[in-house]
Amino acid sequence: MKRDRNVKIVATLGPASDDYKMIRALHEAGADVFRLNMSHGDHEEIRIRHGIIRQVEKDLDSPICILADLQGPKLRVGVFANDAGEDLEVGQSFRLDLDDAPGTNERVQLPHKEIFDALEPGAHLLVNDGKIKLKVKDCGRDFADCEVLVGGTISNRKGVNVPDVVLPLAALSEKDRRDLEFVCELGVDWLALSFVQRPADVEEARKLAKGRAALLSKIEKPAAVKAFDDILAVSDGIMVARGDLGVELPVQNVPPIQKRLILKCREAAKPVIVATQMLESMIESPMPTRAEVSDVATAIYEGTDAIMLSAESAAGDFPIEAVTTMNNVAIEVEADPTYTEMVEATRQTSGKTVANGIVAAAREIAETADIKAICCYSQSGTTALLTARERPRVPIMVLSSDIATVRRLALSWGTNCVMVVKVVDRFKTAVIEAVRAVKASGIAEASDMVVVTAGVPFNTPGSTNILRVAPCEERLIFSGE
Repeated sequence: MKRDRNVKIVATLGPASDDYKMIRALHEAGADVFRLNMSHGDHEEIRIRHGIIRQVEKDLDSPICILADLQGPKLRVGVFANDAGEDLEVGQSFRLDLDDAPGTNERVQLPHKEIFDALEPGAHLLVNDGKIKLKVKDCGRDFADCEVLVGGTISNRKGVNVPDVVLPLAALSEKDRRDLEFVCELGVDWLALSFVQRPADVEEARKLAKGRAALLSKIEKPAAVKAFDDILAVSDGIMVARGDLGVELPVQNVPPIQKRLILKCREAAKPVIVATQMLESMIESPMPTRAEVSDVATAIYEGTDAIMLSAESAAGDFPIEAVTTMNNVAIEVEADPTYTEMVEATRQTSGKTVANGIVAAAREIAETADIKAICCYSQSGTTALLTARERPRVPIMVLSSDIATVRRLALSWGTNCVMVVKVVDRFKTAVIEAVRAVKASGIAEASDMVVVTAGVPFNTPGSTNILRVAPCEERLIFSGE
């Protein structure tokens, strides 16, 4: 399905979007990727949604990417004797410990020994999305005596964030391991990893995934920001998860972090998603706020690969309107000459390689001559990712006989992915398939020209080494003209 924009839209599925009619409508409205949130819904519900997505894909003959988002470990306080909770006042003392006795105004259980092992005096703890802030005054292996810096009501099982330390917790809980195996067997294209703090978290997930899905690291903790370069190196993609990031860091730090992470992902030719609260008001309203529209537009101007809807499409009253709004904002932003100027001004190339030279040349030829598209034949997806990094002004047509590659690339900027039936083993055949695809999509006509890139020998990842400017008249291709 040819889009009139390059940035991709990720829509989360949930109670508001779990039947065939709605999921098809969301895809037709502009959703390129569907997110399955493993924090909500059992395996049978996930299986049903996955099956519906694949049916929509088949009925519309349009590749759809599926992203399974693992929950990650959840840190929560215990329960209180008073179910309504307790009011904590600024300056008072409050203890967290391992005792499972019901909580009071003076203490409550924190059933996570690993937190106590990592805490030091002076560390901060944030409760209930940062609404309550505690400072550790004294601590041991089973307790932390704190001073209340920001007061409020603390109640049963509220979440706890520990921004100042790297916690000795694995990013994958036992639930995550079960979920990972389930969705990999089901057949998802991407796995989003929560609670990533270090490269080892990603490497552990990669061993479990065994190549069945690409790995996307969610950057939602200060430790992940500090170790970002190393995390990016072992990840296939990144999600800037601004929700938890905005809890654990001062909110004013998040926009510059977002900009830096996007630039680094673009340089590495790895897709990046900007997520959380992009159109939050559309959970209950058919119209977004001006600030939300500006937020979406800013991420697009920065060159992100994808923008994401969470509760707006999963549980909101206006899921189709939310996707349509994102689609319209993207089309308008990308039509702005300032967008092209900003994206091109921040273009970066990583390393002097033949592949980088080929895709840069393809982009320059396309922008210098009257070229209608850049066509990539790519079995692994490497050629397509390098081409997308260039952010060319013409459409990118990606052809592959590997359905997993086609689906996975639906997350990447500017890619129009087409499945070819047979494995191509000659470059001329790749050129012919590319020409047929661009004409069938309406991107080009017989009188037009396209640039075709590929790696020879075929089916060798990272071997991009050939480029041809080809006519869209097949007779001319066969005659060698």
